[in-house]
Amino acid sequence: MTGPAIAAARGTAGSTSLLTAAMTWSMLPLFLLGALGPDLLAEFGITTPLLGVLVSVGFAVAAALSLTAGPVVAAVGARRGLVALFVLAGIALAAFAAAPGYGVLVLAVAASGVPQALANPVTNHLIATRVPAGRRGGVTGWKQSGVQFGAFVAGLPLAALAGAANWRIAVGVAAAIAFVAGLLVLALPADPAPASRPRWTTARPTRDAAWLCGFSALLGSGISAVNTYVALFGARQLALPVGAASALVAVLGIAGIAGRVGWSRLAARSGEPGSLLPPLAVGAAVAALALVAAAGWGAWWAWAAVTGLGVCAVSANAVSMVTVISTSPKASVAQDSAVVSAGFFAGFALGPPVAGALVDAAGGRYQYAWTTVAAEFLAAGVTAWWWRGREARP
Repeated sequence: MTGPAIAAARGTAGSTSLLTAAMTWSMLPLFLLGALGPDLLAEFGITTPLLGVLVSVGFAVAAALSLTAGPVVAAVGARRGLVALFVLAGIALAAFAAAPGYGVLVLAVAASGVPQALANPVTNHLIATRVPAGRRGGVTGWKQSGVQFGAFVAGLPLAALAGAANWRIAVGVAAAIAFVAGLLVLALPADPAPASRPRWTTARPTRDAAWLCGFSALLGSGISAVNTYVALFGARQLALPVGAASALVAVLGIAGIAGRVGWSRLAARSGEPGSLLPPLAVGAAVAALALVAAAGWGAWWAWAAVTGLGVCAVSANAVSMVTVISTSPKASVAQDSAVVSAGFFAGFALGPPVAGALVDAAGGRYQYAWTTVAAEFLAAGVTAWWWRGREARP
C-alpha cells in the first residue's frame, strides 16, 4: 500500500470512529432510560408508562427537528454539525445526571432530541462527501452500529458503574466523554466555507425516501418499545437479577453491532440494498414473538429474542440508511436522511407509551406489548415489500 493510500485509510478509520461515537452518544439517553429503568422508577417515584413518556418526549423533539436538520447540515457542513452534535449531547446528558425531579428529567431528555435529529444527516453527509464510494458501505455499517454500541455501553459499563456508585455518576461520565469527543472532531479537515446561510426550511421527501420514512416509523415503534421495557420485563416478569436484566439491553446492542456491519456491507455490494428490508423486518417479527414465549417457557427465550432483534430489527435501520446513500443524489443525501430519520423518530416516540399502556392494562404482564411489537415489524415488512414491488414494475 502506498503512502497516500495508507494516509487515506487512516483518515477513513479516524472518521469512522468519530461517526460511530456520534451515533452512540446521540442515542445514548434512550438506552440509559431502558438500562436504568428500575433505578429511575425508584428515584423519581414514577410508573411504568411515565418511563415510556420520557422516551417519547425525546424522540418527538427529534422527529420534529429532523426535517429542518437536513438543509441546515447541508449548508453549514459536516464537521461543524458533528461538533454541535457532541456538545449538545453532552449538555443533555449533564442535565439528565443533575435532574432533581421528574420535570427536569423530561426537559433533559427533550434536549437530547436535538443531537438525535442531527445524527443521520450529519454522518450521512460526511460519508457521501468525504468517503470513497468503495468504502461507504462498510463505514455506514460501522457508524450505524454506533447506535447499538450505545445499548452495550448503557447495559454493561454504565449500568455496572451505576450499581457500584450511583446512576447520576454514570450519566455524568457519559456527558464528559461527549464533550471530549467534540474536541476530537476538530482534528478532521475543515469544512469548506458554507455555500449559504443555514435555511430553516423543511426537507421534502423523494419517492424512495417517503416509502423508507413509513417503513422506518413502523420499525422504530417496535425497536423503541423493546429498548425501553426489555430490562423491566426481565426484572419484573422473568425474575432476573437487575444486572442480568440490564444485560438484555447489552446483548441487543452487541447483536445489533454485528448485524449492522454485516448487513450494511452486504447491502452495499448487492446493488439493491432495499431488497433486504422485507426479510429483515419479518425476522424481527419472529424474534419479537420469542419475547412472548419467554413469559411462559423460560427466560432463555428472552436472550434468543434480543439477539434476533439485534440482528434483524436493528440492522434493518442501517440497511435503510445504506439505501438512502445509494439511491439519493449526493446533494439530497442530508435531506433524504432527515426524512427517513423523521419517520424513525416518530415511531420511537409512539412505541413506548403504547407498549406501556398495554403492560398496565395487562396487570404488569408484557405479552400484549410484545405481540403488538411483532405486528409493527410485520407491517414494516409488508410496507417494504410493497415499495419494492412498485419499484420493480415498468
